[in-house]
Amino acid sequence: MAIVATINAKNAGQFRLADDFVVNRLGFGAMQLTGKGTWGPYSDPDRAVDVIHRAIALGINFFDTADSYGPWYADRYLAAGLKGAANRDELFISDKVGQTRQGPGLWTPLGAPHYLRQQVEVSLMTLGIDHEDLLFLHRVDTHYSIAEQVGELKKMQDEGKIKHIGLSQVTLAQIKEAQKYAKIDAIENMYNVGDHHDDPIVDYAEAQGMAFVPWFPLNTGKLVGADSPLTAMAKKYDVSPAQIALAWLLKRSPNILPIPGTSSLDHLADNVAAANVNLSDDDFQQLSHLTK
Repeated sequence: MAIVATINAKNAGQFRLADDFVVNRLGFGAMQLTGKGTWGPYSDPDRAVDVIHRAIALGINFFDTADSYGPWYADRYLAAGLKGAANRDELFISDKVGQTRQGPGLWTPLGAPHYLRQQVEVSLMTLGIDHEDLLFLHRVDTHYSIAEQVGELKKMQDEGKIKHIGLSQVTLAQIKEAQKYAKIDAIENMYNVGDHHDDPIVDYAEAQGMAFVPWFPLNTGKLVGADSPLTAMAKKYDVSPAQIALAWLLKRSPNILPIPGTSSLDHLADNVAAANVNLSDDDFQQLSHLTK
């Protein structure tokens, strides 16, 4: 195992979506910078901003958020954390619209074109930006056609308000349908070493040159425990189980951009250190066959 002395997200390598979108592959998800049930403000707003500052210092230049995180609170902390950064032009945000919130843990998709447009406009104001680097349709709303939902995002892309369009939690058929109406540059689905039913989508995204952003990258479930294979592997490499889970994602495909989120400075550093873990081919295959 090759160990790199420094803890920096750049050690995970880079992904180039286009000349205007080149990121270190290990990013940060802002979802946990909210209250319980992803609702309301985080209990310590100053620490939330400190986490963003520390993420930048550790080489993270890809931040994932959504209007529905809080709602709006994660965006506010992210905007405050990115403001004034010396390398602000090199920091990229992936944002999401298309989910409404009615309370803690409650999420309802809404893909009405006028609503999607409204949320993009409000997100631009909240984040203090003039365009979305990468904008995901957070969920496909079955009350509206994909043509209507993706078509509205394409209109805003043509207006210069969105650079790249993505889809979240979609099937392969939905991706192919959406590609009829816009260039789809990224997919954000649940995917991790404990649940990789979307292997075909990862492979399709790679073949299409799309980024694949796995949410719940550390949702390893029963694979973590005193006698679990993931824990045993972590002991072998002298790292944490979380680092092994992230290292597996980074090795799985060059288009995968993990976005582990945390409100802890210690956990943040631990996650970024996963970029230094070089799984052997045999160990990667062993983990890959634990579950499907």
